[in-house]
Amino acid sequence: YPISLQSIWTADNGRLPPWKGDYHHDLNTQLSYWPYYTGNHLNEAYGYLETLWNQRETNKAYTKQYFGTNGLNVPGVCTLKGEPMGGWIQFSLGPTVSAWLSQHFYLHWKYSQDKDFLKERAYPYVKEVVTYLEEFMELRDGIRSLPLSSSPEYNDNRMDAWFMEMTNFDRALVRFAFMAASELALELGLSQEANHWDTILSQLPGYDLDKNGGLTIAPGHPYAASHRHFSHLLAIHPLGIIDKANGVSDSRIIDESIQSLDKQGSSQWCGYSFSWLANLKARAFDGEGAAQALRDFANCFCLPNTFHANGDQTNSGKSRFTYRPFTLEGNMAFAAGVQEMLLQSHTGTIRVFPAIPNSWKDVSFDKLRAMGAFLVSADRVGGKLSCLKIVSEKGGILRLDNPFKGEFVCSAPYKIQNKNILEVKMNVGDQVFFREK
Repeated sequence: YPISLQSIWTADNGRLPPWKGDYHHDLNTQLSYWPYYTGNHLNEAYGYLETLWNQRETNKAYTKQYFGTNGLNVPGVCTLKGEPMGGWIQFSLGPTVSAWLSQHFYLHWKYSQDKDFLKERAYPYVKEVVTYLEEFMELRDGIRSLPLSSSPEYNDNRMDAWFMEMTNFDRALVRFAFMAASELALELGLSQEANHWDTILSQLPGYDLDKNGGLTIAPGHPYAASHRHFSHLLAIHPLGIIDKANGVSDSRIIDESIQSLDKQGSSQWCGYSFSWLANLKARAFDGEGAAQALRDFANCFCLPNTFHANGDQTNSGKSRFTYRPFTLEGNMAFAAGVQEMLLQSHTGTIRVFPAIPNSWKDVSFDKLRAMGAFLVSADRVGGKLSCLKIVSEKGGILRLDNPFKGEFVCSAPYKIQNKNILEVKMNVGDQVFFREK
């Protein structure tokens, strides 16, 4: 079974553990599997996907019963067998849970380039998700929207936790699902299906922005108070569909959105919020900010045995939450934050040391995994990248954002695209070495 809230450390003392020790797809299972891809542990992550795959019929029955559609959604709070357990209805029975979970099928394909997995698991799962979404969404005046929408844990379990218009959380997840469906269908040569998903994609609403250009919770609801769950920022991380690589407009959205987090402060945050912030800061190429968020998490929100205890354990004032329930996702998101500082590839271009603080003069990593099934090893000495090795498991075009400040040597022929992107054609098993000249 995949990691639940407390994983194997669920208390066995005759009492229910915190939040019943269930499977929380509110963010807890997702964050717990963030580090497996770049961390090059695809086999270990596969247990998560295998469980979700084996629960499809149970989930489809739930989808039919609760949403009245074909296709597949997943309960946000569920049992070992994938059955709904109940909880705050806005996320325990949320309309876009399966869209977020489908990203893990997508990521496994992107990092492994396993064609059999793409054909037999990734695309079939994503297709079931978008089939449900297409049927459940309403089309009015050429725009599709969900008949109900929320943003996990905003307004808790009150009636006003339901928003009259789609939240940015739901907008991001629906957009991602149809983008992934189109991309995977095209990869399999299913152009007619890809065109259909693209048509629906063109009917989806854009993101809602505040007066400064940052992401809101929902139309009319800016991020105006500290809150633990950064669900409104999913398009930035982990989905990566708003990214600095896309240009000035996306860069401004990212910068303004993160500035809003900083401005409102961390008084209402949990430990995992700091881990998530590190990932967001890394995507913004802010190494200093990412490192500080990780330090805050490790110093204030972990027990002596390193377990994440949700609340501030040091009375530092970082959060008003000072309670002590243990959940695992904060630790795993911490690991993912470190990885994001060392290596990014979600745009299709590999970036080495994209978010390293100036104080990290000597840093190295060995065989981290990038999308495209590339294994990357790098050494940074005295604040400069000294050497870089990339191995291709499946072949293809390596696209590398040039990490060298001066002249460098490459062991293979390469092209330069867009001034700073190096492209190397690689076959299965090829290795390419870069070093400072």
